[in-house]
Parts: sequence; C-alpha cells; structure tokens
Amino acid sequence: MAGRIVLVPFSPRVAPGLVSAAAWRLMAEPNAVIHTGSPDHPVLPYLDDADVQIVVFEAEAGAYEIARDLISQAEAGTVVVWIAAPDGDEALAQALGGQLAHGSDIELELLPGSYDLPGAKVLDLVAVMDRLRSPGGCPWDGEQTHQSLVKYLLEEAYETVETIEDGGCEEPGPGRDALREELGDVLLQVAFHSRIAQEHPTDPFTIDEVAEGIAKKLIGRHPHVFAGATADTAADVEANWDKIKAAEKGRTSAVEGVPLAQPALSLADKLLKRARNAQVAVEVPELPEEPAAQAKDAAGIGQLLLAVVTHARSLGVDPEEALRVAARNLRDQIVASETSRDARVAG
Repeated sequence: MAGRIVLVPFSPRVAPGLVSAAAWRLMAEPNAVIHTGSPDHPVLPYLDDADVQIVVFEAEAGAYEIARDLISQAEAGTVVVWIAAPDGDEALAQALGGQLAHGSDIELELLPGSYDLPGAKVLDLVAVMDRLRSPGGCPWDGEQTHQSLVKYLLEEAYETVETIEDGGCEEPGPGRDALREELGDVLLQVAFHSRIAQEHPTDPFTIDEVAEGIAKKLIGRHPHVFAGATADTAADVEANWDKIKAAEKGRTSAVEGVPLAQPALSLADKLLKRARNAQVAVEVPELPEEPAAQAKDAAGIGQLLLAVVTHARSLGVDPEEALRVAARNLRDQIVASETSRDARVAG
C-alpha cells in the first residue's frame, strides 16, 4: 500500500515548541519518518526529546534527488513527513509536484505545524528594520534620527489621507491596494522610530513597549467595553475618553495636550471642542453679514476664519475636511481649465 508525503511548514513567528495537534499526531505515528534539510531547524530539539525518528539530508543534496528519495520511501508504504525550512522549501515542493504529476499514486499533502496569529507578520517588519539598522546594514537607515524622520512621518500620513480621499478604498481594486500600501508606509515609520529608540543608551524602548502602551491605553479608555461603565452613544464615549485622559495626564487646563503644530482650522476646531467639553465660556465671533467689509486685515481675516470654524461646528461639519474637499475641487477645476486651454492652443 502506498504511503504519503506530508509537507509540514512551521511559522518562524511562533515559539518552536508550539506544534499543532494534527501535525503532532502525524509525526508521532509509529510508521512516520521525519525528514528535513535544515539541521538547525528550531523544532528538531523538541521532536528529539519525544524520541521521534529524524533524518537530516545533507546540504549538498539537491531538491530533485531529495524528492526521488522521499517518493521511493512513500511507495514502500512509509508516511514521509518533511519539516520545511523557514523559507518553505519551495524548490523541493516543486520537484515533488513535478515528479508526482506523472501517474503516481502517492498523495502529497500540506499540514501546517504552527499557525501565525493575527499581527504576526509585524515581526517580519521588526526583523527587517533590525537588519537595516545593524552593522553591515543600510548606511542611510543607520544615519536616521527621530528628528530626521519627522518629515517622512508627516508625508506618509498625508499620503494616506489623500489615498482615502481619492476613494475606492472600500472595494477591491487600485484604491484599496493603494490604501494597503500607504498604511504599510505609516507602519514603517512606527517601526523605524521604535528601532531608533531601542538604541538609546540609558532609556531604550522597543516596539513591544510601544504596542503594550497603546493596548493598555485603549483598555483604560474604553471602560464601557472592558469594565462596567456605560456609554450608549459615540458622544458618551468621547466624553468619557476626555475625562479619563485628563485624569491620566494630570491636566489642569482644557488646552493642555492640544498640538499647536496641526493645521490652523483643525487647531481652532480642537480648541473650541475642548472649551465646550470643559464648559469653559469663550467669546467666539459670529459670521458677519458682509464678511469682506469687516475682514480688512490679518486680524480681521483671523476672526472671520474663527467664525467660520464656529459655524462649521454648529453644523457638525469638520472644517479642515470641508476645506480640503473644496481645495481638491479647485485643483480639478485648474486641471480642467489647463486641458481646455491646451486644446484651444493646439487647435
């Protein structure tokens, strides 16, 4: 009776001793023989402790020769288990598939030895970033600092915003592909800054501590999810968030923690929101009936813009987003006008 050939890949992002139940049952079968071409495979010590028979192929053996050997054993009725290297041993898999395609009764199966948890691929990014910043890595990456990367952090954030505003992110296609790429660029900035922080001589921290910190923050600021608090509406959640944040930070003023470097419209919107939530009385201008007549200098323009932000808030409109939409429409008008002008010139 013909045997089987089972390829068992293990995730390099999972602790080596963690083996799926199905893979362990297979490797523990009395007539199963474990093979690998990786003598340093991290799972081998655990199999050796369980007295599992292991055959390690020499590095010189080619994929075609190994495939012939495995097929020969399977034809003799052996359950042949191949523990794949971290790269998946694709060459061997292709050699086996090619040889078994010519009328063989041998079954070629794939049985994962361990599975990635959601988010596990972030470990790959951490490893790549570590390689780039380590001796012998990339000279440019090795020279960067938190300060030198600020412009890239802003740039990637703005590119992500633009991709979302361009639309098409909700359906499969170019828009969604672009969003995936831009989010990766933003994630790179987090990994990059975390790797630089790891090198600090007296106060290092890693991306694990960054992730741990934000996870704890989210849990602490969502007591309606993780504790016994109640928040029936999004407004309730927002109010609770601000109260918890103020208590955590020990803030005595509603304006503490508002970044002044953000765009002016969003800054004004944020300050007005903080004042409202803190029930602080402030004098804000109202939209004049004749804006041009009253906005005759920089101070007047500033008051007019503040009045516009106040009016936008009363309508539940994000003034920054509204102006961005208007600016994008203006851009489209400029492009259309240029196209029309060029067509007239060419004609």
